[in-house]
Amino acid sequence: MSGASESKLERRVVAAAEAALARSKAVSPIDVLTGLGWLHTRTVDEWRQGRVAHLERALTARADRLASVLASLRRWAQDNGLRPSETPYVSATRDRGPLRFTADGDEAAELAYRTHWISPDLPEDRRRRLIERQSKAPDLVVIAPLKDWTCTGCHGTGDRQVLEDGEPVCLTCAEMDHLVFLPAGDAALTRRAKKASGLSAVVLRLSRRRGRYERQGLLVEEAALELAEDQCLADEDVRSRRRARDRERRADEDLELRARTAWEIRRMFPGCPAERAEAIARHTGARGSGRVGRSAAGRALDETAVRAAVVAAVRHEDTGYDALLMSGVPRAVARERIRADVDRVLDRWRA
Repeated sequence: MSGASESKLERRVVAAAEAALARSKAVSPIDVLTGLGWLHTRTVDEWRQGRVAHLERALTARADRLASVLASLRRWAQDNGLRPSETPYVSATRDRGPLRFTADGDEAAELAYRTHWISPDLPEDRRRRLIERQSKAPDLVVIAPLKDWTCTGCHGTGDRQVLEDGEPVCLTCAEMDHLVFLPAGDAALTRRAKKASGLSAVVLRLSRRRGRYERQGLLVEEAALELAEDQCLADEDVRSRRRARDRERRADEDLELRARTAWEIRRMFPGCPAERAEAIARHTGARGSGRVGRSAAGRALDETAVRAAVVAAVRHEDTGYDALLMSGVPRAVARERIRADVDRVLDRWRA
């Protein structure tokens, strides 16, 4: 890799690392690779679920570029006084097996991937809690599949499956069919039922639209669910008042995020009309929308995320992009056709 290319890559690594540090007071190689766009969060989910043999299998970058990313991250972290912490990665399967990052399991590379870099500004008690949280084994995962499938144990099928040794198994063969399903939506009930249940598992389903696994609910023991329901009935009034306060707090936070995003859009694009910047900020930052403004990078006002929000708005409102899609033009082709129109608007707004 040439010196110029290496320098450009290092700048991108530093930007991704700084965004992750601002977000969570710690940086991992996975944070940087997802920040670079080299690794999709859906792939990380599948890897944690035991569906991907090793993480580098999902990366298209060459080995030398991956090594450069890890080296750049280490130099940046050491230069900024971040403290290393080795974090174990285990799968969300019944065997809790260790996860591999590399194809050959090279110990030096595996250690580099497992190393998280923690902010030196964290007090010791918060640093300890952060390390404990990072090292905690993930919840057991049960998948609600979208396609027909066959259990490798009984050759039957079902609404849900777990992975054992990389193969799909029904809940009966996995000895989890005694658990009952608690739909997502009631945080207090879910938290209490999970705490009281000796065995529990998160139920996920792949959202094709968003390209990620989304939580559907929880499988818990029936007695644990009954106990949790009794506890929730006993303090419903208190929790109702708390929910009202939380709604007000979230509304205030949303208004603040919208104002900060609009200000950042105007800073990056001074020619963008104020009312247009406000509209883009309101749209991209809508809670629960899954848009870029609600992502961690968007909330941190990362320039790449803000620019992506502005580009999306221009694409839909200032070009013929939507009409091309309605006429059957493939999305990638439509984007290429209107690229010059988008660039003209952005250039005008930068003036």
